[in-house]
Amino acid sequence: MGSASSRHPGTAASPRSKRRRSGRAGYLVIAGFLVAYAVIGMSRPIPLWVAALYSLASIASYIVYAVDKSAARANRRRVPERSLLLLGLVCGWPGAIVAQQLLRHKTQKVSFRRAFWVSVVVNLAVFAALTTPMLAVIVDGAVAAGG
Repeated sequence: MGSASSRHPGTAASPRSKRRRSGRAGYLVIAGFLVAYAVIGMSRPIPLWVAALYSLASIASYIVYAVDKSAARANRRRVPERSLLLLGLVCGWPGAIVAQQLLRHKTQKVSFRRAFWVSVVVNLAVFAALTTPMLAVIVDGAVAAGG
């Protein structure tokens, strides 16, 4: 059974089906990160504190998203989006993805979702640069271009 758009050409898929697809994509990003982490970890040691940082920041992100969801429902003061994005940027994005999907929170506002995924990409780029030879390639290229 296909989506609404495949059954009726010219109609868009429902917002709920789009959320489900984006949720699956988020979980795939987490799974891909875990695989990459394991592969990189087999070829070069990654300090244990890195895994601890991702774990603790993810737990903190989940909790803060839950607090914000509760505040939204009770019409209380909310957690600033900037704080949610910062938590994701500093390694809490896996927990944020899980919270977004399980709590159905922060999945509708397009500007937030875009900023969130930018923060995930930035975090992953920094992780890759610090745990692979990529940083040396970038630095060597910058040095060669400058001198």
